[in-house]
Amino acid sequence: MEEKNFFEPKKSLNVKGRLIDLSKPKVMGILNITPDSFYSNSRTKSVSEALSQAEKFLQEGATFIDIGGYSSRPGATDIPADEELHRLIPVVEAISKMFPEAIISIDTFRAKVAEETIYAGAHLVNDISAGDMDAKMFETVARLQVPYMIMHMQGTPQTMQQNPTYQNVTLEVIDYLARKIAALRSLKIHDVIIDPGFGFGKTIAHNYQLLNEMEAFKIFKLPILAGFSRKGMIHKVLGNTAAEALNGTSVLNTIALQKGAGILRVHDVREAVECVKLVEMLDT
Repeated sequence: MEEKNFFEPKKSLNVKGRLIDLSKPKVMGILNITPDSFYSNSRTKSVSEALSQAEKFLQEGATFIDIGGYSSRPGATDIPADEELHRLIPVVEAISKMFPEAIISIDTFRAKVAEETIYAGAHLVNDISAGDMDAKMFETVARLQVPYMIMHMQGTPQTMQQNPTYQNVTLEVIDYLARKIAALRSLKIHDVIIDPGFGFGKTIAHNYQLLNEMEAFKIFKLPILAGFSRKGMIHKVLGNTAAEALNGTSVLNTIALQKGAGILRVHDVREAVECVKLVEMLDT
């Protein structure tokens, strides 16, 4: 039975005893509790603002709310864990109390932050470093028994866009994720979501190769998260700004869904939900 489960596509997540159906794509809304995230309109400055944004996301059809207290934009300022927790804990507690149906993801690479926010009411961990930036992360997730999102990133947020280089970006990302998944399975962590890491240590050409070849990631039989909402791979090509990149985001979301994305991580939930509904019509 264990071998059979390994080869079958993962179609659900166990979120603190609640099964989340992933047989159809879901949308994750981005909630930044940071003063310096790359898209200024995504920043919230208070618990009340965060509650309002969370309510909007849920009304528009988000399944997940991804809360981040550490900006991971290229060249972002490093902050200590205590500051990250200071930003996150009040928001997590407020949202989990006000909206108990919300599934809260914590965008952090720190084991301490992951653990304390899970105890505060969050449900899963979204780690941009896949454990590379905190050696205690894997064992912490294993102990907490929560779903874990792992992303590929070359370097750190401070260095990742300083001449990223690959022989073949898709093969190298697949190899990286394969090693991480094997390590997680050895710790009996099976609720895993994979993220190719668009914009994290990749040139524009690397990003579009990954998108063009995204079907290759189906080899893992795990949910694939696509996150390119309003990123430079859109607005730098179009010659506009992050604030003007919603249409481009919807185009790439649509392509990603057709290539196997199971979760869209976005700033604009309503538009992403519309992408999901329209792409679903192709299968009816």
